[in-house]
Amino acid sequence: MNHVIIGNGPAGVIAAETIRKHAPDANITLIGDEPEPPYSRMAIPYLLMGNIGEEGTYLRKGKNHFASLNIRLKTARAQSIDAKARQVKLDSGESLHYDKLLIATGSVPNKPPIPGIDSPGVHPCWTLVDARHIIALAKPGSKVLQMGAGFIGCIIMEALAERGVELTVVEMGNRMVPRMMTEGAGAMIKAWCEKQGIRVYTDTRVDAISHSGGKLSAKLGNGKTLEADLIISSTGVKPNIAFLKGSGIECAQGILVNGHMETNMPGVFAAGDVAESLDFSTGKREVYAIQPAAADEARIAALNMAGKNASTQGNFAMNVLDTVGLIASSFGQWGGVEGGEHVELKDEAAFKYLRLEFKDDRLIGATSLGLTDHVGVIRGLIQGRIGLGEWKQKLLQDPTRFMDAYLARAQAAS
Repeated sequence: MNHVIIGNGPAGVIAAETIRKHAPDANITLIGDEPEPPYSRMAIPYLLMGNIGEEGTYLRKGKNHFASLNIRLKTARAQSIDAKARQVKLDSGESLHYDKLLIATGSVPNKPPIPGIDSPGVHPCWTLVDARHIIALAKPGSKVLQMGAGFIGCIIMEALAERGVELTVVEMGNRMVPRMMTEGAGAMIKAWCEKQGIRVYTDTRVDAISHSGGKLSAKLGNGKTLEADLIISSTGVKPNIAFLKGSGIECAQGILVNGHMETNMPGVFAAGDVAESLDFSTGKREVYAIQPAAADEARIAALNMAGKNASTQGNFAMNVLDTVGLIASSFGQWGGVEGGEHVELKDEAAFKYLRLEFKDDRLIGATSLGLTDHVGVIRGLIQGRIGLGEWKQKLLQDPTRFMDAYLARAQAAS
């Protein structure tokens, strides 16, 4: 049995190891299009901070790890897939036959249509090559402009702050982290960043970039012009599916998969940022570009590829973010639903925030900021679909009593 995995990030590596565990005699080929060993993009900020070297980003530290598992590593880029012939064509001209195929090609950075975006000194922060460029330019006192204050942007921001640069962040949305935080929480994160000496412009975009004499200049939508030594583009990502055109594999935003992580083509699976899979809360298919979802999807896909029967309960929206020392989290349907109720608690001076979202007598979503004790209990209440009964009103009066609610309902159910 030939198993081919396109993409050697966390999803691809977990899938390869899972297949090997359950199919000891199978042929496994793991394809990556970068020259380095399989590594984690989420570790790049720690590399920028200087906390680790490049080897610290590697997903598996043993030099012979994959060889010891008889997993063949191949450096190449998939150009196309012939699902009927079960062939993957590579940019080297080689074609690989598969019996089972996993597409785990992850995401690619969005490239905003800004004049000058290809100027020297403008970089995304997505690969180890990008990290090397950023490290060379982000010296103490350097002027750095970052476009984007989403989840990835906020992680990068902390690394840049650690490097002692003069940092300005520009975000198109009306708040920071608009895709995982409520307006109240996003505004508080902005205030926190400004307190740490980071200049933040929301409701603003970069209209044009110019380069002259080794210096960059960015014209903003608010009329300001900023000089910079380095501009980082962190304006979101999208599933890496362009090479699937003409393959017959059904895609929308990402690759459409069922509960077994299988596509419309028999024997072809997808997992990670590239997959559009079931959502726990809504039952609809969505793309979840977060590592816990990628790991779970990879395990399920690999088990099915190895002849087992595994299915997902649906991805659960869960984000935990450290923005220059301020911990934020959001769970489930954190934006609420039509006809639902919510309670919001804010302490702006202490940078603490909590908002709970309800539908009927269940907690369906939550956002917290500056609160770390027992936050996992909130996830348990949502993911367990626990009926709150009288505790719903108690939480509406005092949302901090979520631990009491959890213990009370658990005792009632026992």
